[in-house]
Amino acid sequence: MRPSNLTLGERDAERVVHGYTNLQQHRQDGARVIVRGKGVYVFDDAGKEYIEAAAGMWCTSLGFGEEALVEAATVQMRKLPYYHTLASKSVAPSIELAERLAKYVPIANAKFYFANSGSEANDFLIKFLWMYNNAIGRPAKKKVIARINGFHGATIAATSLTGIKKNHKLFDLPLDRFLHVSDMHYYRDAWPGESEQAFSTRLAEELETTILREGPETVMAFMAEPVTGGGGAVIPPKTYYEKIQAVLKKYDVMFLADEVINGFGRTGHFFGCDAFDIAPGAMTMAKGLTSAYQPMSAIALNEEIYRGLEKGSDQVGSLAHGATYAGNPVGAAVALKVLDLMEERDIVGHVRRMAPHFKARLERLRAHPLVGEVRSIGLMGAVEFAADKATKRNFAPEGSFAAKVRARAEDMGVITRGAPVGDVIAFSPPLIITEREIGEVFDRFGAALDAVTAEL
Repeated sequence: MRPSNLTLGERDAERVVHGYTNLQQHRQDGARVIVRGKGVYVFDDAGKEYIEAAAGMWCTSLGFGEEALVEAATVQMRKLPYYHTLASKSVAPSIELAERLAKYVPIANAKFYFANSGSEANDFLIKFLWMYNNAIGRPAKKKVIARINGFHGATIAATSLTGIKKNHKLFDLPLDRFLHVSDMHYYRDAWPGESEQAFSTRLAEELETTILREGPETVMAFMAEPVTGGGGAVIPPKTYYEKIQAVLKKYDVMFLADEVINGFGRTGHFFGCDAFDIAPGAMTMAKGLTSAYQPMSAIALNEEIYRGLEKGSDQVGSLAHGATYAGNPVGAAVALKVLDLMEERDIVGHVRRMAPHFKARLERLRAHPLVGEVRSIGLMGAVEFAADKATKRNFAPEGSFAAKVRARAEDMGVITRGAPVGDVIAFSPPLIITEREIGEVFDRFGAALDAVTAEL
């Protein structure tokens, strides 16, 4: 029988397995248990308030306690809480959601497959493209190139797309057919004196060299987030996507846009692709799709891919793929209400109005002796620390300083996101955040940074 005096955090440590957590340390420390939220704030089981400056996992874009989303889910729950979309069955909310999304995505006459998470969406997309290439007679064209430090999910295929070493180590990943080229991180990886344009040219040449080395007939796609989220809110250098897309077009390699974090207003555009003139053949989205009120993701496919899937399904007898909760009516109903609220409240316009205040507060951190760079677009940004500004030398061990600052910031009531590489802390607050609340985020964060610096 469980002792009655254990806290929720201690009980958690006895039974719950946590991702991105040192499990040995967690058994000693327990969890910080969040029990409720309102707007940009969340509260733990002791009643402590935090500004959620990471929107959870980049995802609670319309904030916590949004009654319109709760009501949308409740109404659909009472009407039809579940039905599947396999074997030519469908549900009205998914049909309407596909029609609505088609008006936003930068893909003409897009077709949609709905899933439960960004990881699933990226995994399923690669699976669909392998079928597509087999169906149209290109069985060798199966390799996918992604970027070092990019994050695309947690399934076996999505982790193989991910370019972060710790995500591969001990998991026997990445699988064959998954390749990685350099990060587009100008601050960290540019050569001394190299301009942004020259850096972009060098990365485009590396991509071309990789395609030629592997054989263009074997390279199917290049996947990237328009702005790298999990890798530290890395913004593309000037001319990067223009040059990358030219290489892909030259060798008939499809651009796959991972909009899981970027999508639904985060960058100040509806999609990250819109911000950088990216013309994808397919794209994935999740997180902001439902403001995280329901688990749901979507894959948008161009007409060519869909026709290939049609051909393949006729050869086999069906599209031999399905998921129990694909197109879940409650998730779709919530996503439809998210789109309604984004339009009614001009959320993208609000992000653009708040972005200068967000950027200005980040820029004030640049003067700190241990801040190497700050960067932002829309309501997405990061501060990157350096033990030595002149040489950009990392702290040892890498990530240790950022971890201390992030922990102290939580003690001071602001939750941020760490990055899996370097000493980076990212910010991605709910898109409804106000100018006053932005100030509060950075007041608390600045105090935490000063406190940790003073202890060095």
